[in-house]
Amino acid sequence: MTLSVSAIAQDGTIYPLDAPAEPNAIPLGTGGVDNQPAQETWFRQWGDPMARNITKATLTPFLPKAGQANGTAVIVAPGGGYRWLSLDNEGWEVAKALAEKGITAFVLKYRLQPTPVSLEDFKQSMTAPRPAAAPSANRGTGTTPARPAQPDLSNQLEDAEAAYAMIVKRAKEWGVDTARIGMIGFSAGAGLTMHSTLNSKTMKLAFIGPIYGGMGPVQVPKNAPPMFNVIATDDFLFRGQFGVIDSWYKAGIPVEFHLYQNGGHGFGLGNPDRTSNRWFDAFMYWLEVNRFLTAKTTK
Repeated sequence: MTLSVSAIAQDGTIYPLDAPAEPNAIPLGTGGVDNQPAQETWFRQWGDPMARNITKATLTPFLPKAGQANGTAVIVAPGGGYRWLSLDNEGWEVAKALAEKGITAFVLKYRLQPTPVSLEDFKQSMTAPRPAAAPSANRGTGTTPARPAQPDLSNQLEDAEAAYAMIVKRAKEWGVDTARIGMIGFSAGAGLTMHSTLNSKTMKLAFIGPIYGGMGPVQVPKNAPPMFNVIATDDFLFRGQFGVIDSWYKAGIPVEFHLYQNGGHGFGLGNPDRTSNRWFDAFMYWLEVNRFLTAKTTK
């Protein structure tokens, strides 16, 4: 029996997937991954295409229609526990939605930690008991997939910095105001967004949007950007914590926080019948109020 697309979408089973075409992906040239025996492969779970064993980082632009760009740019970092990337749910779909609002969006396909070569071994590695938090692939179920402890993020930070540098270098070509480059990320991508904010010496982000990321307290840099933060109460990463919000507030940096009644984890732009589905509208209004959606005029 052949499963329909809708049946697959409701099923957490992992299916093999041929790598989709990425004609607009631009190599970042940041190198490979040490001790990586496998090549990049793709799979589908919860109806979404995922990539794993990524060894070459890329940046894919999603440009607004001609005459609609407002100068603001956003780097979009998908999640996946640093072991895979939910590139559609938390990348391409989000970038397209941003471009429709006049924002020049860029999906960052960053390097990942190695996973088993075979898909069957990868499936087993996902279900093996491990401590702590999670990737973004479970599409709002609220369950906790297995993932390893927090890895070293030096490769991922290098990829984010290279993406930022490329946007700055090609800003005129892409219609980007270099003073209005922000970054949003989902789950592990939210972790990378925060890691970049706290540790990068070269990125000067105008705003950040960690979406269902870790909520623990952090040491906020003096030049930290305004933050828009989203999580649901039934997300296992929440656990009643408000540390990162408190850290931003005490540092005197503008922060907006949306705690939703439900949504689980990995909901991307939204799932049916969840209060978290309006977060993107709230984010657009936040950008509007902070004057990131209005194109600057030259006299």
